[in-house]
Amino acid sequence: MGQVLAIQAQEKPQDSIPTIIMEALDEVVLTATRTERQLSSLPLPVQIIKNETIRSTNALRLSEVLNEQTGLITIPDFGGVEGIQMQGLDSQYTLILVNGVPLIGRSAGTLDLNRIALGNVKQIEIVKGASSSLYGSDALGGVINIITESPREGIQGSITHRSSTFDIHDTNFLIDYKKKRFGMSLFVDRYENGGYDLTGENGLNSLDPYSNVTINPTITYEFGENTKLNITGRIFSQKQDLSIFENQGEANITDWNSHLRLTQVLNSKWEGLLEGYISRYKADEFLETTNGDPVGASDFDQLLARPELRLIYKGVEKWTWINGIGMNHEKLERSDFSETPIFNSPYVYSQLDGYLGQKLNVIFGARFDAHNSYRSQFSPKLALRYDINQTYAIKGSVGYGFKAPDFRQLYFNFSNSSVGYTVLGFNAAADELEELSDQGQIANIVVQPDVFDDDLSPENSLGINLGMSFTPSREISAKLNLFHNTIEDLIDTRVIANKTNGQNVFSYFNVDEVITQGLEVESRWQVSESIQVSGGYQLLVAKDQQALDAFKKGEVFARETPTSSAFQLEEQDYFGLYNRSRHMANFKLFYKNTAWKANANIRGTFRSKFGLIDTNGNNYLDRFDTFIGGYSIWDIAINKSIAKNFEFGLGVDNLLDFTDPQNISAIPGRIIYGKINLKI
Repeated sequence: MGQVLAIQAQEKPQDSIPTIIMEALDEVVLTATRTERQLSSLPLPVQIIKNETIRSTNALRLSEVLNEQTGLITIPDFGGVEGIQMQGLDSQYTLILVNGVPLIGRSAGTLDLNRIALGNVKQIEIVKGASSSLYGSDALGGVINIITESPREGIQGSITHRSSTFDIHDTNFLIDYKKKRFGMSLFVDRYENGGYDLTGENGLNSLDPYSNVTINPTITYEFGENTKLNITGRIFSQKQDLSIFENQGEANITDWNSHLRLTQVLNSKWEGLLEGYISRYKADEFLETTNGDPVGASDFDQLLARPELRLIYKGVEKWTWINGIGMNHEKLERSDFSETPIFNSPYVYSQLDGYLGQKLNVIFGARFDAHNSYRSQFSPKLALRYDINQTYAIKGSVGYGFKAPDFRQLYFNFSNSSVGYTVLGFNAAADELEELSDQGQIANIVVQPDVFDDDLSPENSLGINLGMSFTPSREISAKLNLFHNTIEDLIDTRVIANKTNGQNVFSYFNVDEVITQGLEVESRWQVSESIQVSGGYQLLVAKDQQALDAFKKGEVFARETPTSSAFQLEEQDYFGLYNRSRHMANFKLFYKNTAWKANANIRGTFRSKFGLIDTNGNNYLDRFDTFIGGYSIWDIAINKSIAKNFEFGLGVDNLLDFTDPQNISAIPGRIIYGKINLKI
């Protein structure tokens, strides 16, 4: 087990053991309104994960901390990439930001959360519900914003190393400096995972070995009291060895971005902000036989450039008016694409945030997105909060969200050489279908080509959240949130032609409607200065409206065994969408001993049963299908400071050693680790 070193010099010594008080009344959140707001006063469902919590739990990657939050769970896609599921909505409907600007690189709709190291993260802000009124596409279900540390006065730094079983090692270095107007910081992280094989039977690793490096520089400069410049950059590079049966290969990722933000206070009422952001994500992989013969290869090269200008008006007491205008320019070069698509999407948004009287907070905003390849979108949102008294408050929000068709859904042109099926993007389908027909590969056309003369519509949703907060004191708080999301024009695949080889041609269509609804409950109790207890629970019902109608009409049948007679299913037999659990819960106990300069915590999560596939052949998930059983994960962490500069940590993730090799490849088993941190 490796060790961890850390260094830090400060003008006056401080206790390095963090004080864990989640959701303190003075916590400030930026993401929900794009202006600073007290968390306790917001009318929206928002969560904050502070740096102190991340340090105490010894978490390394973003997925680790998100899995412990109410209503969130990471779900691996078919390629093993872990994305976030929020309020029952897939990861493709949650926008992931770093310092307010988006990460790119969704090769199959999922953004890999393990790309994000946590060593320099100040806080993570989670906004639930449709947020397209401020953030546009991909914020249909919500937003997660990772905010990194800014340079602090003086000079300080740290080196941290953590090693664990499964040959997992992480080393990071952080140094920052600030004197008068100038500040700079540099964060470097190297992560290595030796991979694992939970089955040892089929010639496939559950996870192939990989390593990556993250470099994150920041420069700040204050030209004067009213003019501030902030420049941040991020470079991420990953290499993974691939091994599939007798074939060997390699997968490489390079991801970089640069973000410039200039803030100008114009006068006592107006403030301006100019942003420039550019990001590029490249991924390529190949697979070959032991003789060096190629088996397959692919590449993915995405570019995003975005300028934005924001004006903020605070000329009326208790009111803030924010206005923004900008443009997204995206380009993607990818294997199996019919062309190199370019997206241009200018946008404008406006939002009012203020109080009517002393107790009613109102937020109203809207955004308009134009686009060169899909229909323009208008996204309004309204949120209200009424403080009944100092103990009780009620709040609610309703918002429109949308997700634009991605490059793959528009321009994909892929034919499987071994099986023989073909998948075509909507914009490529008409021409490619004609070419396949001329080649004699089409036996029957199911969908006429003139259907593709129209545009593929963005998926859109109406998200409703209604909640109540209970805060009798600073020591006790509780929140209840009811949510309902209706997604229309869901993009799904459909057969458009039958091939002469017996296989099909598929394309993408707006065909479906999905509903996710339920409730979330969270509570916190600061038992004493040393002990805090918190917990959360989510009830989720996620269903396909077309499937629900089929069950209501008595059109769905099932067999209890392959040889038994089929019987008709009723509406209550329909379970819902795949990979959704009806119940999820979490529990956390934090302990801090100031005299010993030590802290400890135990955290647990529970997920009830869920279904991954239809096992009785009716194309729906019903209660007669085979389900994955519910499970719980428990983690413990202990940290101790020695003198002023050293902190040691020990912990166990997945204490009960839960594994399910056939169904859940992202949980390898019990992980035992040690950490050492040296500060200067």
